[in-house]
Amino acid sequence: MRTTERLLLRPFQDEDLPAWAELNTDPEVMRYLGGKPLSRAESDAIAAGVNAQYVAEGTGFLAIERRSDGAFLGAGGLTHESWHPDDFEIGWRLARAHWGHGYATEAAASWLAYAFTDLDLPRVLASTDAPNTNSIAVMKRIGMTFDHEAVLEADGEPFDAVIYSITRDNWHA
Repeated sequence: MRTTERLLLRPFQDEDLPAWAELNTDPEVMRYLGGKPLSRAESDAIAAGVNAQYVAEGTGFLAIERRSDGAFLGAGGLTHESWHPDDFEIGWRLARAHWGHGYATEAAASWLAYAFTDLDLPRVLASTDAPNTNSIAVMKRIGMTFDHEAVLEADGEPFDAVIYSITRDNWHA
């Protein structure tokens, strides 16, 4: 569990699951995440997997809660993705109502601090669909720079991606 000025980054709780499932059915949220809405069962399975990974490894795509009122905003964190198995990747997924308030940036900055201070990682990556300018803006705000383009595959579907990165040395600078 991690805290920031406005956020609590924590494992999923049962009361998060309806809002998490609703977020995962929003076409705008899912636009750059495969484009297909997720079922309640798929959303619940992701949350359970996240919690298991957090217990086992201390990392994962944890729930993001607003500290002032306990509102569930979405999820974010550090994960291993199949397309870059030797690196940790940082990511976020927020309900549309919470876009544009700096929550993704704040959560991601906290995860970078954890990656480079607690885990002593040499670098962290982030990837998104090439046209996802909102996520690219978050990557830039947390100090990441363009690394490369790639065709990645999620759930058997290829997509044109941009990959950003930041090294421990650049983060410390």
